[in-house]
Amino acid sequence: MADWSDRRANWEPRVLSILRIVVGLLFLQHGLNKLFDFPATATHHPYVLFSLVPGVAGILETVGGVLIVLGLFTRPATFVLSGEMAFAYFLAHAPNGFFPLLNRGEASVLYCFVFLYFFVAGAGAWSLDRLRAPSAGLVRRRRP
Repeated sequence: MADWSDRRANWEPRVLSILRIVVGLLFLQHGLNKLFDFPATATHHPYVLFSLVPGVAGILETVGGVLIVLGLFTRPATFVLSGEMAFAYFLAHAPNGFFPLLNRGEASVLYCFVFLYFFVAGAGAWSLDRLRAPSAGLVRRRRP
């Protein structure tokens, strides 16, 4: 029977991928809602696509959510999205009070730090980034 460290080493990249996919799908909802009101919400305010903040945020969240789900360009995408979420928190939530629970900014804070983690940890085992990497064993090496 394999010990815990072997199991952990085998499952860590897979669980990282599962977390990335779930977070990406949840984040994608925010972008789709901003741009297309899908899924429809009762409190939806129509956004102008190229307005300075909401339109750009909708585009970043939609494109970024798709990239995260696919695990494609994960590190640069999550770096940008982490910054977007920090910006969103300080611009929209922090002026309403100090505590994220009271100023309704806990999702922004959570996304910010989860994206920062993905920036450091990468996409995991089940990702297009892994398939693109030369070390994935997909690139044939020339024989001397």
